[in-house]
Amino acid sequence: MFLIEIFLPVFDNTGVPFPEGTFDRVRNELTDRFGGVTVFIRSPAVGLWRDDSGDVRRDEIAIFEVMADAIDHQWWRTYRERLERLLGQQEIVIRSVLIERL
Repeated sequence: MFLIEIFLPVFDNTGVPFPEGTFDRVRNELTDRFGGVTVFIRSPAVGLWRDDSGDVRRDEIAIFEVMADAIDHQWWRTYRERLERLLGQQEIVIRSVLIERL
């Protein structure tokens, strides 16, 4: 089984929070496709990274998690690209981890 994590920014590139409906839409899409989702949004995580000029950038992010028996790479690629367009992001990080249910 795989745990898939989606890291979404809470604010757009100008610092304005995304409307809550944006995250409701993602939550509903993932629930419909995978039968459930866990969302960490009330206490955003903080992400740091270096941009091309070497400056450290900061994001507050919400984390969406789903579990799946298999990874449909094409579906995830298309979904990631759609999220990038929706949120005006150069890159959205989606990662998967092989897990064992206990």
